Amino acid sequence: MDDSTPASVQNGMDVDTPPSVTSTPAVFSLDSETFKKIHPTEYHRRFLSQGVRPDGRTLSRFRKAKITVGAITTAHGSAMARLGETTVVCGIKAEITEPKTGAPRDGFIVPNFDLPPLCSPQFKPGPPSELSQSISEYINRVLESSKLLNLSDLCIEEGRAVWVLYADIVCLNYEGNAMDAAMLALVAALKHVRLPTATFYEADNAVRVKEQRTIPLKLSRTPISVTFGVFDGQFILADPDIEEEPHLSSQLTVIIEQNGGLCGMLKPGGSALGQETLTSCLEAARTRATHILGILEGALAER
Repeated sequence: MDDSTPASVQNGMDVDTPPSVTSTPAVFSLDSETFKKIHPTEYHRRFLSQGVRPDGRTLSRFRKAKITVGAITTAHGSAMARLGETTVVCGIKAEITEPKTGAPRDGFIVPNFDLPPLCSPQFKPGPPSELSQSISEYINRVLESSKLLNLSDLCIEEGRAVWVLYADIVCLNYEGNAMDAAMLALVAALKHVRLPTATFYEADNAVRVKEQRTIPLKLSRTPISVTFGVFDGQFILADPDIEEEPHLSSQLTVIIEQNGGLCGMLKPGGSALGQETLTSCLEAARTRATHILGILEGALAER
């Protein structure tokens, strides 16, 4: 006997040796949806490495945009903006108030953005979410930096009465990139605003309003917000959706004026972007802004 002799024979035992079994690793095949739930980031990475996204878009393709003005008949101006399935509505109500002492001719724009639970299960009742607050801050920043409206145009009587525009912006359905949709809804609603004629009477220190006669706002600029997502620090995704947003390493938002000029850029932390990438995003943003402006003008012309 040698070491190769089966143990049953070596021990003189008359027992049957169990059949030889070749050991092979078990192979588990996961369907696409299961893999997506277990490894969501890797799921997206495999798509992006092939130059396509899970929703079928290429990396540089934006979702379809749609704008409807006059969505709220009780408002002085309103609009609804859709980017894919993300839907945001903006209603603007005008009221009369006293101006600040240091700016006796300037009126006010007071935007408020809300992501209610009805728009997505990820938002809960209670205080505004972090995303809601960041979008509100972004809108305020764009309004201040772009100077899209000369606030003195809201003057009724210097030092006595001005218009204040309350812009309530609400997300009705959240499927990602509410920032661009919110800004678009606001700009479209401002372009739709018709203010009633208001006259200040010194004798009784009061303003009389004629709702039958209205005048439009004169916007000096039309800023268009265009957002890109950065995945793995190398894949640049135009108009990221709700499935992509949690896996982004950073975002870049470019604000383009109606003449193609750069109004501003926002990049809240995350991985750094090279000059070539920034230039590419800027050019893509200009093309997108031109397209959006065409849709906006078409929507306004239908009213």
